[in-house]
Amino acid sequence: MISDIHSNRHALEAVLGAVDAAEVDELWCLGDMVGYGAEPDACTALIRERSAVCLVGNHDLAVLGALDISTFSEAAAAAVEWTRENVGEATLEFLASLEPVASKSGIGLFHASPRDPVWEYVLSADQAEAGFEAQEERLGLIGHSHIALFFCRTPGVRGYAQGAQATDGTEIEIGEGDWLLNPGSVGQPRDGDPRAAWLELDTEAWTARYHRVEYEIEGAAAAIRAAGLPDLLAERLEVGR
Repeated sequence: MISDIHSNRHALEAVLGAVDAAEVDELWCLGDMVGYGAEPDACTALIRERSAVCLVGNHDLAVLGALDISTFSEAAAAAVEWTRENVGEATLEFLASLEPVASKSGIGLFHASPRDPVWEYVLSADQAEAGFEAQEERLGLIGHSHIALFFCRTPGVRGYAQGAQATDGTEIEIGEGDWLLNPGSVGQPRDGDPRAAWLELDTEAWTARYHRVEYEIEGAAAAIRAAGLPDLLAERLEVGR
């Protein structure tokens, strides 16, 4: 499970290598293939080729012109405008074919949250509780916040959602209760760990294991600078913020 690639080819290739090494059966992507980074076509082509399920994210929708970017940060808006001018037609066609929500193997997939699959950040127990009430499935997978974390609720007990941030190697048993899992970001982590993030989900043993992968941050940052994108977008990769 991956999310929030944001046109960072270096990070995506490193994660795909780790996914292959783990012999994962299927790759699911929760959206935001483009935005922030400098290689939207390369990243989208890889996702189109490798992913069994893919959602559209808010940055993808913004590049398509389906969202107003007036609420985006200055750097994010600049990246959207740059991507619109430099992205290929095949990328746009692929993004336009996607939805922000899906269901796979009895699991809900949402770019942002079950309550608002495009915009809502799920970062608190209250937000998670609202998500549990909104989703039909017991297990939901969410992206958008760029932070690897999880929330759970005891079976049959409302109002008691609990959560925690996940670090590299965190493994949880998810066979009982309600769950919302966020794999973190491939291309722009914001949890203080600059390594690319992904989540390994075992639907037979019902376990989830969080992974971080080293990648060539310098190469990704250089591509951003060479494209003339805001330098902030390169700098933040080094610190994971």
